[in-house]
Amino acid sequence: MIVDRQGRRFRNLRVSLTAACNYACTYCVPDGKRLVAAQDELSADSLARGVAYLIEAAGIERLRITGGEPLVSQRLEGFLAAVARLDLDDISLTTNGQLLARKLPQLQAAGIRRLNISLDTLDPQAFRRIARGGDLASVLAGMEQAGALGMHIKVNMVPMRGQNLDQVLPLLDYCLARGFELRFIELMRMGHLARDHNAFLQQFVGLDQLLTLIAAQHAFVQVDAPPGATALRYQVPGKGHFGVIANESVPFCRSCSRLRLSSTGWLHGCLSSGNRHYIGDLLEKPRHQALPALQRLLVKALADKQELAFSGDVMVMKVIGG
Repeated sequence: MIVDRQGRRFRNLRVSLTAACNYACTYCVPDGKRLVAAQDELSADSLARGVAYLIEAAGIERLRITGGEPLVSQRLEGFLAAVARLDLDDISLTTNGQLLARKLPQLQAAGIRRLNISLDTLDPQAFRRIARGGDLASVLAGMEQAGALGMHIKVNMVPMRGQNLDQVLPLLDYCLARGFELRFIELMRMGHLARDHNAFLQQFVGLDQLLTLIAAQHAFVQVDAPPGATALRYQVPGKGHFGVIANESVPFCRSCSRLRLSSTGWLHGCLSSGNRHYIGDLLEKPRHQALPALQRLLVKALADKQELAFSGDVMVMKVIGG
């Protein structure tokens, strides 16, 4: 097991199936162009072999499938089938929900029971302005169907001044009424927002402002979150829970256990570091050759983690997995 001086180790792996996305969200890409699949994206078998090697080399326990948008990837079915056979405590998937309704049978058959769905507004016009793609009604229909199947759903919202701050309470009420857990994610200094500090500050909504807004309508209390969780968790008595991933206001770097594997075979130990470590070539080698080399790279990836707080990076989030 690889552990750093702060006692951190890699437990949670996020695998980006593809950099392609059917949205072009304003906080992710500045020019409105949808991201496309890279020419050198790995096969489903290679990515699954990467997960298997990382389970053994790093002690990975939980897997989240991400993108881009994983539901647009032709690798999805093969990857799901392969990782379902691995020794993992949990497999979940993050999606924007646009294709969720048509993919639900496939996800259910593969044993996926937990979904994180990105949704920043319930207003159709604001939805089109922020996502620059997709259809809100299709997303909501997919969420309702997934909920009816008993899937555990978390909804991820990025609150932004001038864009969707008026949707904080409507979206919270929507989620509480359906047993979904809404998680507010503070705007992150990634990609173009890492370069344009003024644009970041103009839109950023911090934890205190967010909680003050919620308190105007709901009484809530903070409750314990699972060990290693990134979200501060709150209970609205008699109604449900919500969370805040306060990466700026209350950094969680000291306890971060996340590792990311891109669709092109690069390991990223920290979102605030431009460092990356290529393992695509190792995935073609037999286990006895691959594991020692992989462990050496994991030591470097763990050393990339920030000591105290998130500082941002120019990498585009959807290229490495949200």
